[in-house]
Amino acid sequence: MSTVRTTHRIGLVGAGIGTSLSPALHSGEAAALGLTDYRYELLDLDDRGLPAERAGEVIREAHADGWTGFNVTHPCKQAVIGALDELSGNARLLGAVNTVVAEDGKLIGHNTDHSGFLAGLRRGLPAADLAAVQVVGAGGAGSAVAYALASAGASELRIADVDSARAADVADRVSGAFPGITTVTVPLDRVAGGLDRCTGLVNATPIGMTGHPGTPVDPGALHASLWVADVVYRPIRTELLDAAERTGCAVLDGGQMLVAQAADTFELLTGRSADRARMRTHLAELLAHQRVTAGL
Repeated sequence: MSTVRTTHRIGLVGAGIGTSLSPALHSGEAAALGLTDYRYELLDLDDRGLPAERAGEVIREAHADGWTGFNVTHPCKQAVIGALDELSGNARLLGAVNTVVAEDGKLIGHNTDHSGFLAGLRRGLPAADLAAVQVVGAGGAGSAVAYALASAGASELRIADVDSARAADVADRVSGAFPGITTVTVPLDRVAGGLDRCTGLVNATPIGMTGHPGTPVDPGALHASLWVADVVYRPIRTELLDAAERTGCAVLDGGQMLVAQAADTFELLTGRSADRARMRTHLAELLAHQRVTAGL
């Protein structure tokens, strides 16, 4: 855990993040802990007209201006690595960063997505069969999910991505860290056909997120003995989860991962312990307010 700070200026770096709930979630926990000098703001690349490749530059400039830490989200979790001074073991293994801590003049990259997904899985689907799990998406979130599943004891991971080389890289990283696991890369157009041999499915892509409607696989390929998880939390009930529930699948929404990784990140950035139950309650309130505002 990082050194306890008294002043915090945190930035969320990503693209199209104007509706993110992270600022309210983090700021709410800071207020509950009495951190009066705490700011959590958006550094939206879309607003700045910048590509993801310049996310690292944005972080270094903000750090020079006194910002004390950063959250990193889609599509920047891999793009920022070259701008950092050090990586934690997990971030190095995963090849993805979602938290950057400024310590002693250095920018240190961490990854709490893997611990967040693992905590969410254990809390929401404690009996999940991990014999053969299909992960769709091999970006920053997908690599973290794959690592978490391997940590939890998955026997086989099937990894698919629009970029086959990226899927192969994640498979290689996971099999290198967990020699007993079987990793298989699957072309996206063959994912649905292989689900009958799987016990679990995780969507680790933006598909289903507000502004990115649809499902990552054909809902008709789902079956009742499959559990289904989504990393998307806006909306909390994605088209994929709705279809899975109708099919009789056990499901895990992205809110579980969001709160767990947010709590881990908050502790890294502030040196203070977060109350996860309180953060889950706050997230439920934020989502309810969002639905009312949208007239749903």
